Amino acid sequence: MSNPFDFSAIQPEHLTLAATGYGVVFFSLILLYFIFSIMPKVLDFRLKKQPDPEGHATHGAHHAPTQSGEVNAAIAMALSLYFSELHDQETAILTIKKAAKTYSPWNSKIYNVINFKGAQR
Repeated sequence: MSNPFDFSAIQPEHLTLAATGYGVVFFSLILLYFIFSIMPKVLDFRLKKQPDPEGHATHGAHHAPTQSGEVNAAIAMALSLYFSELHDQETAILTIKKAAKTYSPWNSKIYNVINFKGAQR
């Protein structure tokens, strides 16, 4: 039985190009993984070192006060009602009216030809 894959047609330059391409892609993915895994630590470090108005560094981020579930539900309901009222209730009836074409010297080609011939004389 013959081999269904003929590897003799593959040239070394093609293998080098393929290996380089795969290497660059995997190296980029690994680099992005490390950048994204370090980013929360860097951002958290910046937030912890905020100076207070007197100039002393604080040891802890200032957190916004938490709100109760009822307050969050009321805010969400108000936003939902506000955004639902922004859209007009429109009917699906479309009317097409033919607009009468008014005369304009810009769309009249015959005057351009006549004036052009007259300018050559």
